[in-house]
Amino acid sequence: MSYAMGSHSGRVFSGREGRAFAMTRRAAALVLALAVVPAGCMSKRTDGGTGLLPLGTTAPDFAAKDSAGKVVHLSDFAGSPRIVYFYPKDETPGCTQEACAFRDAYKQFDAKGVIVFGVSRDTEKSHDEFRAAHTLPFPLVADADGAVQKSYGVPSMMGMPMAERVSFLIGRDGKIEHVFEKVDPVIHASEVLDLVK
Repeated sequence: MSYAMGSHSGRVFSGREGRAFAMTRRAAALVLALAVVPAGCMSKRTDGGTGLLPLGTTAPDFAAKDSAGKVVHLSDFAGSPRIVYFYPKDETPGCTQEACAFRDAYKQFDAKGVIVFGVSRDTEKSHDEFRAAHTLPFPLVADADGAVQKSYGVPSMMGMPMAERVSFLIGRDGKIEHVFEKVDPVIHASEVLDLVK
């Protein structure tokens, strides 16, 4: 027979009661761990600041590979509005839904002159496969070392090497016009379109 000791009362539990007590303690420890993680998410950016880039900041440049395999830079599209959306991982349900929503609205973005960039910590190979599987017409940034994520101040998901879902609308002057936090992948492409002038 198995026994588990109560933490304060000294009571000894047996069988199912003991297992329930142990599971409750593990659940409490997990909740505490998850509660602590966000406090460390205010990582230092490469410009010395902390947290997400504020409005009016010049957007950091980066390189990406477009649908034809050509390397392009954010700065190549100076004078055009740009949306830079960070997402956790290729081929996960929410990320696929979000990417396909941008794909489906791509002609509307193009008509408004908006350049779309997706950024995740995946490799170039993963991006190539993701792009091909879903016919994505816009550039994807393979930010494997997290340098782009850090430069924009985007936190990681629970300390893992995956960016949280955050997007930045960059104006024609190259400065951050709007920051989208806690993005809903179902409606995000539409809300960006509604905001672009």
